[in-house]
Amino acid sequence: MNINGTLIAQAIVFALLVLFTMKFVWPPLAAALDERASKIADGLAAADKAKSELSVANKRVEEELAKSRNESAVRLAEAERRAHAMIEEAKGKATAEGAKIIAAAHAEAEQQTVKAREVLREQVAVLAVKGAEQILRKEVNASVHADLLGRLKTEL
Repeated sequence: MNINGTLIAQAIVFALLVLFTMKFVWPPLAAALDERASKIADGLAAADKAKSELSVANKRVEEELAKSRNESAVRLAEAERRAHAMIEEAKGKATAEGAKIIAAAHAEAEQQTVKAREVLREQVAVLAVKGAEQILRKEVNASVHADLLGRLKTEL
């Protein structure tokens, strides 16, 4: 065999292999590589987009948290203000009720004093009649001397 013939045959087979590879094998491999590269690029773009959306979402969350904190602080202050107002109102009502109770107690004491004076006047009148009866040594008729006894009660 001739080395030149073998070399030419191998060159022709190699050229056919290269043509076959370029026509049938290389395009699907290139398409697969291009598709994989585009998927990777899409994945990276989606990751960047997700990262930016995450930062936007974090900003919104922080804003909402700040807003919620402010609202809760306002509500807490309002609740404290209402509580103080209710306490002051209750104090005012208690003071008014205490004043009413004290006034009623004073009125009751005044009535009891007047009643005690009346009882004492009647007792003094009875004692005065008994004393006058003993002095005069005769019985004094209360119905006959009612006018005299009435004047004696008013003087006492």
